[in-house]
Amino acid sequence: MSFGAGVGSMPGEDYVAALRVVIDETPDLVAIPELPARGVQAAMTGRGIGILAELGADLQPAGWRLTGAGSGADQRRARSLLAQDLDTVEEQLQGFEGQLKIQVAGPWTLAATVERPRGDRILADHGGRRDLAQSLAEGIRQHLASVSGRVPGASLVLQIDEPMLPAVLAARIPTASGWGRHRSIDKPEADEALRLVVEAGRDSGALTVMHSCAPDVPVDLVAGAGFDALSFDLSLTAPGDVWAAAFDGG
Repeated sequence: MSFGAGVGSMPGEDYVAALRVVIDETPDLVAIPELPARGVQAAMTGRGIGILAELGADLQPAGWRLTGAGSGADQRRARSLLAQDLDTVEEQLQGFEGQLKIQVAGPWTLAATVERPRGDRILADHGGRRDLAQSLAEGIRQHLASVSGRVPGASLVLQIDEPMLPAVLAARIPTASGWGRHRSIDKPEADEALRLVVEAGRDSGALTVMHSCAPDVPVDLVAGAGFDALSFDLSLTAPGDVWAAAFDGG
C-alpha cells in the first residue's frame, strides 16, 4: 500500500483553505499545515519558538533570540497563532480517526538558527544546547497533548524537521561575525538531543519521523536515535552502504 502526504509547509495565507486541501488530497495522513507567508511567527523556526516550554524569546533584526527572561511579544504572537490554527484543525476534523501529522523544528535546526541572549547562535553554548533540547521536548509533550485533546480520534505522527543537522555535524554553520564556523557537534551529543524529542513523541503515543531536505542526511544517527521513519529528498541521495543498512534494519 502507498499513499501521499504533505511535508507541512504550504503557500498562501488562508489557513482554512490550506487545511481543506490537505484533508481532501491526502486523507490517509493529514499534515497540519504551516503557512510561512503569514509571517515569521508562522514559519518553521517561529513555530518552534512558540512550542518551547519555559524559555522566553523575542524577535531581533538578526532573527529569533532567547531572552533569558519572559516571552517577548513575537513569541506570544507565535503561540497565539498556533492556538488559532489548532482551533481550526479541531473545527475541520470533527470525528476524524486517521493519522494526523504535526511538524516541529528539531533541536539542532533551532540551535543553528536561534541566538542566545548575549548573541551568537545557541550552537555556541553547550549548556544552552542542552536547555534548548529539554525545553523543546517538554514543549512537544504539551503540544501533542493539546492536539490529541482537540482531535481525540487521531493517531498522531510527530515529524521533526532537521534541515540544518548535516551542516551542524559538518561545522558549516557560520558564527555571528561571518568569519568563522561553529565547531562540529559530536554524534553522542547530537544523539542525546534527538532522543529527547523522540521520547517526547513516544510518551505522547505518536510515531516519530525525522525529515530533512538537505543532502548528506546522517542516516545512521537518525536510525540510532530511535525514529520510526526517515523522510528525505531522494534526488539528493546517492546509493551507499549506510542506506542499505538502514533499509535492511527496517
